[in-house]
Amino acid sequence: MEAESEPYVRLATMRQLHQAVADLNTARSLADTLQAVADGIVTGLGYELGCVNLVRPDGDLVIAAFAGNAAAEALITGRVGSRASWERRLSMGESWDQLRFIPHTEGWVLLDDDVPQWHTEGPEPRFEDEWHPLDRLYAPMYASGGGRDLLGVISVDRPRNGRRPGAWGREALQMYASQAAIAISNARLRANMQRALVRLEREQQALRASEESFRQAFEYAPSGMAIAEMGGDQHGRLLRTNDALCRLLGRPASVLRRYSFADLVHPEDIGTLLRTSAEGGRAELRLGRRDGTYLWVSLRNSVVADTADGPRFLLTHVEDIEERKRHELNLAHRASHDALTGLPNSAELRSRLSDRICERPHSPAATAIEALDAAYGDVESSLTHGYPADGYEGEAVPGGGLYDHHVHAVAPDEDHDDGTKGLAVLFCDLDGFKSINDRFGHHTGDAVLIEVARRLSTCVRDGDTVARLGGDEFVVLADGLGAADAADLAVRLRNAIIPPIRVDGRAVRVGASFGIGWAECGMSVEEVLRSADQRMYVEKRSRSKVHRRAG
Repeated sequence: MEAESEPYVRLATMRQLHQAVADLNTARSLADTLQAVADGIVTGLGYELGCVNLVRPDGDLVIAAFAGNAAAEALITGRVGSRASWERRLSMGESWDQLRFIPHTEGWVLLDDDVPQWHTEGPEPRFEDEWHPLDRLYAPMYASGGGRDLLGVISVDRPRNGRRPGAWGREALQMYASQAAIAISNARLRANMQRALVRLEREQQALRASEESFRQAFEYAPSGMAIAEMGGDQHGRLLRTNDALCRLLGRPASVLRRYSFADLVHPEDIGTLLRTSAEGGRAELRLGRRDGTYLWVSLRNSVVADTADGPRFLLTHVEDIEERKRHELNLAHRASHDALTGLPNSAELRSRLSDRICERPHSPAATAIEALDAAYGDVESSLTHGYPADGYEGEAVPGGGLYDHHVHAVAPDEDHDDGTKGLAVLFCDLDGFKSINDRFGHHTGDAVLIEVARRLSTCVRDGDTVARLGGDEFVVLADGLGAADAADLAVRLRNAIIPPIRVDGRAVRVGASFGIGWAECGMSVEEVLRSADQRMYVEKRSRSKVHRRAG
């Protein structure tokens, strides 16, 4: 069975990375943003040292922020390395996609160049992927817009686990560098916009120059910008949009002036938009494009006054975050789904079961008299040890009993069909799978597991869950079934698995043993799975070996 800790480790890493990226967007100035980038390397990515080297107007790189060691920060912050030396470093060593790793066996030639550096002495590595004190890992940051203009370089040192980062760690660092580049670009843009806004508030003579500066910053901003009315009957209506926003939404400016963001937002995100404050409000939501699709964007609001006492307008900065959202969803899917079959994994299965059952067992509903007592003041008669009579927290409704937002999971009577429907848990163990692995190898075994997963998925309804628990064990969750329904489903699933499976021109067969358990409120997730597992073994032992193995 696969280790169950790996998905949780990935989820924890993703949460830390998500928090580090979120911190980048809360910084109020460019300096705060740069320091947030350095701090995120230490707090979110698992390195002891992080350094941000920023490209200056003259092309050289200055150490703009450092995190992880106060002595090193005081010594090298503000020092400059030449562009030529940096380009040399970024062309050496190993290319890890957009990252650049220089092992200590090659990096010794860099000890005497003009790039400021800090390292600590340490022992020689004891194994192949152990981190050496003179190893170097760089993550270049490029300006947004699809070009290759170098914005800066993130350098990291001393992973906390003592090893060179694997594929997961490299991908996290690369994504963080991409988001850091966007945050730094946005911080610069906000600084330019703030300076423009200050100029707009000056006297009329300086106002004309300020308006031109604002116009250029607005029109030629690499990300979308919009100005909307604030207050009155037309509150929120778009008055002006830049070319970047028009391209982003696939609509001309003349058409966008007919709408507000409330008209363009995805129906599921309207609440998020309405909760976003005008002054300094931020939101991540989906806006509709002309072709009917929706695009994930980040909105940031600022209030702009036309003159000192004139009307106020809403300035909204719209940033395309579709790629990041897609990447986050992909990471979340990989953490909660089996890599081989694509089915929900053990952690996701337990999460779905936990969402469906509560800790308190279901008991018969309160009588009408008890409900009236609860509604009109005699609460003691309807409460047992502080909880409503149905065993779960609810709200008393006159004449209608205790109203419970939670629908309790109950198990049907397997000996007498009284019409009760429940959440069936079908535990499946493949028969004869080990011999296929032993005879034909893991490649054939993996192909069998993939085909079994496909067959199981095609036999269930939309809304049911087919999960791979690990090895050759699968679990099916099917709600709203009676005892006979669950038995019929087990037969259909077994019959779907039995037909031969062709792998590389060879036909192989496996059988399946099913145990039917029921998820009930008052049971833990482990108790539910253990009950179904035990019934599966009872069913497996009840049949002869000849009948258990399909072939």
